[in-house]
Amino acid sequence: MHTFVDVLHWLTTASHWSGSTGIPARVGEHLELSVVSVGLASAVAIPTGLFVGHIRKYEFLAVSFVNVGRSVPSFAILVLAYLAFLQLAPSLAFGFGPTVVALFLLALPPIVTNTYVGVQTVDTDTVEAARGMGMTERDVLLRLELPLAAPLMMAGLRTAAVTAVATATLAALIGGGGLGRFIIDGFHTNDIPMVVSGAVLVAILSILTEASFGLVERAVRPRTTSKGPHRGPGFARRVRPLA
Repeated sequence: MHTFVDVLHWLTTASHWSGSTGIPARVGEHLELSVVSVGLASAVAIPTGLFVGHIRKYEFLAVSFVNVGRSVPSFAILVLAYLAFLQLAPSLAFGFGPTVVALFLLALPPIVTNTYVGVQTVDTDTVEAARGMGMTERDVLLRLELPLAAPLMMAGLRTAAVTAVATATLAALIGGGGLGRFIIDGFHTNDIPMVVSGAVLVAILSILTEASFGLVERAVRPRTTSKGPHRGPGFARRVRPLA
């Protein structure tokens, strides 16, 4: 209970909500890392997933390639990227660059997998019927398969975004910003309320990200029923099936 009161006091202290090291600034840095990494991953993963799902080939190759980011620990990727940036671009080595690389590789697998699976689950007969109506392969992909696969694609993006937000705290280990600074700085100064507050803020941001993408996922879900005017209980009895 004492720790809870200290955390509440830390979060409600006015000085922690202002300046370049305040909570709003750290949240902005955290979101910047997450948005950039997931955006770059989407730019690579979505076209790849659409292509693999549409032609229904190379699934094993694509999944094996993108799963590198999942099989190698994020901290190991961060360290290797940090060392590479120190040699190639020292100005980006502290925080932003290596963290974006690690989060990018971490976000690839769910987006690629959900995208190609979503396209492949579109009924084959429906696809063939669209081709029989004269639709080009581009039209089949963009006007039929993509809309039907959108909910599953959004689920992959939601997983990638939440994972990125939760993992972006690693940036603080190499001198970067974000909410992880509260956790790392709190450990260095033995400030337990700061450590717990940083963890609470990361958890809240992850939950908000999950909820936001969940709403978008529901919005892009294709409607399977249509709402017409109310006909009354006797309407169904008056309708006869066509011979």
